[in-house]
Amino acid sequence: MARRGKVHIDRELCKGCLLCIRACPVKALGQSQRPNASGSYPSELVNPEKCIACGNCYEVCPDVCIDVYELGAAV
Repeated sequence: MARRGKVHIDRELCKGCLLCIRACPVKALGQSQRPNASGSYPSELVNPEKCIACGNCYEVCPDVCIDVYELGAAV
């Protein structure tokens, strides 16, 4: 069974480097169309059903603004 996950990105801490988007093997992340308070376009979870809680996004984030939660196995 495939794992399911959820990613939370603090949009105010994210500077929009997009490293997490490139690191996501299932393309669950994308760039927001709305800027944050500093004018950056942060990453966001655009395909939540695809997230497998692999943690790649968390590992590459230089600003430590990503939390990854494992929700359990998909049926």
